[in-house]
Amino acid sequence: MEAENTPKISLSLKTIAVSTITILVLVITSSAVASYITAKVLRGTTQGPLSTKAAQSLQEKVVPTKGVTLPVKWGDLGAKMLEAGVIDRSKMEELYKQRGGLSGDDKKLLTDKNNGNITINLQNSGYILNLFWALGLVNKNTVLETGPMSDQRYGGAANFASTGGWSLGQADAMQYYSKAPLITLTPDQQAMVERVAKNIYRPCCNNSTFFPDCNHGMAMLGFLELAASQGLSEKELYQGALILNSYWFPDTYLVLAQYMASQGKPWAKVDPQEVLGAQYSSASGYGKIRAAVAPVQQQSGGGGCGA
Repeated sequence: MEAENTPKISLSLKTIAVSTITILVLVITSSAVASYITAKVLRGTTQGPLSTKAAQSLQEKVVPTKGVTLPVKWGDLGAKMLEAGVIDRSKMEELYKQRGGLSGDDKKLLTDKNNGNITINLQNSGYILNLFWALGLVNKNTVLETGPMSDQRYGGAANFASTGGWSLGQADAMQYYSKAPLITLTPDQQAMVERVAKNIYRPCCNNSTFFPDCNHGMAMLGFLELAASQGLSEKELYQGALILNSYWFPDTYLVLAQYMASQGKPWAKVDPQEVLGAQYSSASGYGKIRAAVAPVQQQSGGGGCGA
């Protein structure tokens, strides 16, 4: 595991242009994604290819097509982010107009003031990523203000894909960086968020959520802050984070599920804290696991660092 005081920058100014472009590319239909994932799983492991039935069964355990309800209530956060300007409604709607438009439930998350728990599925995972990305970016928090993102050794907070790549606000992303106290944490809740953030990795790079230099990291930070503010335990934060990472990187977590099964650990029994750590969920850690399971062609879109 890499020391937190020497984080590796996975994305910088050189890739901001790419990230800004790739924000326009994601979200295939649910059935298309499901078919694609199933085909990938069928390519098998070192123990031999899985049957269609086994592949579909594995998929339903990791990323159920009907979705999973997250243990957090969204409330009026969408409306507050519109008011703060970090999300421009017309830009968001125009982006998703190219993908068939926002569903009624999607619009409610953006505009209503009394939303309940969020359900994430294969179809809306990119949209949920965008919402949490905006939340992690705008919410005032010391992780952004004093953590690695603001370390001048790396050029300052504006130099990353999670900031320079956000183009759905009314103004430049840094106008909203850690500006609005949408979520207020107690000292104990803040300490828990930081502790958990340092142990949650993402397979697009080798940084933890404590260094949210890409959209997935910033979005995960937003989720952790929201979950902690609503009284969830540390165990529940890890459980919710594994659900999100699984839908944001379905290929990765299907491979990890295959590996765990080969070690005698069914997916329902794995420890989310362990799976989300650097050994499995960082780019380097996952690379070693993937080599031990099977060479898998990367999915074009699902795991990239654009929303």
